[in-house]
Amino acid sequence: MFLFNPKNYQPTHPDDHTNGMLKAVTAWFEAKGLESIKKDWHEKTWNHDFVEFMKSQQVLATLMTPEGYGENAAWNTLRNVEFAEIAAFYGITYWYTFQVSMLGLGPIFNGDNEKVKKRAAKLLKEGAVFAFGLSEQDHGADIYSSSMQLIPQSDGTYLARGSKYYIGNGNEAALVSTFGRNSETGDYVFFVVDSKHEKYECVKNTVNAQNYVAEYRLHDYPIGEDDILSVGRKAWDDMLNTINYCKFNLGFGSIGLCTHALYESINHAANRTLYGKQVTEFPQVKRLFTDAYCRLAAMKLFSYRAADYLRCASGEDRRYLLFNPIVKMKVTMEGEKVIAELWDVIAAKGFEAEPFFEIAAVEIVSLPKLEGTAHVNMALIVKFMKNYLFAPVDYPEIPHRTDQADDTFLFHQGPTHGLGEIHFHDYKLTYSQFDLPNIEVFKAQIEGFRKLLITAGPDEIQVRDIDYMLSMGELFTLIVYGHLVLEKALMEDTDTDLLNQVFDVFVRDFSLYATGLHGKPGNTDAQRTLIRELIQAPVANPEQFDKVWLQNVYALNGQYELAD
Repeated sequence: MFLFNPKNYQPTHPDDHTNGMLKAVTAWFEAKGLESIKKDWHEKTWNHDFVEFMKSQQVLATLMTPEGYGENAAWNTLRNVEFAEIAAFYGITYWYTFQVSMLGLGPIFNGDNEKVKKRAAKLLKEGAVFAFGLSEQDHGADIYSSSMQLIPQSDGTYLARGSKYYIGNGNEAALVSTFGRNSETGDYVFFVVDSKHEKYECVKNTVNAQNYVAEYRLHDYPIGEDDILSVGRKAWDDMLNTINYCKFNLGFGSIGLCTHALYESINHAANRTLYGKQVTEFPQVKRLFTDAYCRLAAMKLFSYRAADYLRCASGEDRRYLLFNPIVKMKVTMEGEKVIAELWDVIAAKGFEAEPFFEIAAVEIVSLPKLEGTAHVNMALIVKFMKNYLFAPVDYPEIPHRTDQADDTFLFHQGPTHGLGEIHFHDYKLTYSQFDLPNIEVFKAQIEGFRKLLITAGPDEIQVRDIDYMLSMGELFTLIVYGHLVLEKALMEDTDTDLLNQVFDVFVRDFSLYATGLHGKPGNTDAQRTLIRELIQAPVANPEQFDKVWLQNVYALNGQYELAD
């Protein structure tokens, strides 16, 4: 499955239409070329040309029309995330238009309004884009607070009044799914508006970027029953459930950006001489490149394995509610590390106007923050720690899902409470299938973490200290991360030398997170003693390192370059 390379990309979906569409998308970007992509990015030109291309190829209609609303229609997560990775490979602007369209469609297909669903399907065929009106300037990531009001009228209709902020595609969206409250009952409500309606004001682009992230205001916008998607608790659940599967794409956006940046960086460094030596001969450069490659490999292994769990989800199997926020938070933050490591190698080259790297360097930092903050996801992740580590249950094995099936459950996830009732399969069964040196060290770190929780776990004050629990959550997250990386590695028969090098990175990261936890002022002496035991060094193997460097990393030299 490894790195996407447009020069030899051959999609393997079961249907010719999907494969042809994904190849056409890749070919369009390759024909557009680096110079045009950078020109649009510097001039902050919204991607009208890509939207027109997607219309001509029925891209969004293919990706986001659920079963029952079009011919051979299917909402297929694997297909969607593969497209997300490809689009982001050429820049977040192209990914973002797709991403926020999916968010806008989520409340529509989660809801019960069949008329709007059919309307959306028709608009998809016409090449429209969509938007998700949730955030507000005064409230940011505080989704409990909404000042947007739906005001009941005597004739049974409503007037929508209020504003939304940070809304992608708010300049062009045919339907904007808008979250607010009934002004009389206080009930949450989801309804749709048209960005071209006279009562809809697109105030401005809130960011100085190629993306259009709108502020919009509704000036007594007329709303009828045919425009209302959901009300009350259902509206609240539909909002959170939309985020569950739509913002999953964040990790794949990071993978795409990092992959392109890696190709460009190795091409530059491997063909540059300093102090009489090729740059890639310096040991620190080899380490930075190899660490970046290992992080990117893990990002891809984890994310595509998490997609299997999302596709297989059901009311009885909700494990995706742990894995998805890790894709949103951990994978995107790993992407930041990849770009930082590459940038340490290419240095001033990363600031230049012509290469792609400038785009990646600027845009990679946005992805962890498009979810609000990484803290939101970490706070969710730690809720699963007890059941994951101490109360495993048996589940049927989740296969690699490459079929064309519609992922219907995404639109029927139901109530969003009951997270403490979710259990997981035993992570030890996967880790036990490996005896590589650095995986053994990592397993010992996991057992040390369990010992800490059992014998000197956080007290009531520490549990209420979000800063403390965020540090503890970093350690827990890395355990889950390694678990799914290994599951996918078994499926892919991933090279064991590469895996051992990946866990060399994980052992060092675990030690770094443990050091951060050790420094928290609220620790007891017993806790500090046990936390220090988590700080370990990986098992050094210079021959293996050189093999991974030469066969996996340096071998990328000259493999891909986007032409002007």
